[in-house]
Amino acid sequence: MKIAVLGSGSWGTTLANHLCKKAYSVVLYARDAAVCSSMQNEKRARFMPDIPLCEKLCATSNPIEAVQGADVVVLAVPSQSMRSLLMPLAVHIPKDAVMINVSKGIEVGTLLRMEQVVSQILPEQRYATLSGPTHAEEVIREMPSVIVASARDRNTALFVQDLFMNEVLRVYTNPDLCGVELGGALKNVLALGIGILDGMGAGDNTRAAMLTRGLYEMTKIGIALGAKQATFSGLTGMGDLIVTATSVHSRNHRAGLLLGQGKTLEETLKEVGMVVEGVMTTKSARALAQKLHIELPITNEIGQLLFEQKPVMACIADLMSRERRLEMEPLLDMPEYEG
Repeated sequence: MKIAVLGSGSWGTTLANHLCKKAYSVVLYARDAAVCSSMQNEKRARFMPDIPLCEKLCATSNPIEAVQGADVVVLAVPSQSMRSLLMPLAVHIPKDAVMINVSKGIEVGTLLRMEQVVSQILPEQRYATLSGPTHAEEVIREMPSVIVASARDRNTALFVQDLFMNEVLRVYTNPDLCGVELGGALKNVLALGIGILDGMGAGDNTRAAMLTRGLYEMTKIGIALGAKQATFSGLTGMGDLIVTATSVHSRNHRAGLLLGQGKTLEETLKEVGMVVEGVMTTKSARALAQKLHIELPITNEIGQLLFEQKPVMACIADLMSRERRLEMEPLLDMPEYEG
């Protein structure tokens, strides 16, 4: 079986290495020829140079070469680059290849999830998403991790489960593809928010409030788009939110930390040096909320801080002074207080 992994960032490289160790024939596409040469000849990853890569892992800077004859294509590029990568490649991807998305974002402008973007370009392909609380830095070191394979077709989900699962990476399945993809994307917005709080020295109470009310907002927008509420309590919702909002490996949390310390967005992105998906997802989430006529107060305040230079303390003050209401209204079917 030939597997093409498109994207040589930390997650794409980690998954390519993981699959190679499972004895599959893996070709990793790296846009940068120098990065490709380093991985091919030195078997070292750009973001984790201390970890040797599988000796049989092949790398190429030619995406057509990567996908030709592939049985599986793993999509590990930033969400905002997905369409531009796939458009010219579509005619070269075998019709029976399974597309597996591992990117977490919502396309700006169209407000589409990755399943929807891919289906516009490759409408006949089998498609799945792999998502969950898994940082590349730990998976590549074979620390026990758990992830979720989601597809509309059960056999496709089971195929992806078997493809990736081994003694260090446990894979569950979940048929709620919409919820799985939204959870993976929206938690990056909240990870930015938690990072901002940490950067300004906020307390545990404030962080706990941000996490739980943020999860409520993720669930709220998910239900409005047809996702299942339970999905947001699982690995791809709460689980991914916890790890992304609290881990030293999280680039979204790190970006928030810098913003909370007073850096501008431009300075922050330059210092992080990698794609911070939460920034553009914040823009998409705010647009979705407006389109769907739902309130996402935390997401909106994060957006105002990012794109309108609203001071952090003003964002917090506005959140704390909102009118009183029920905790779960109107998400859950809860009785109103009487009297």
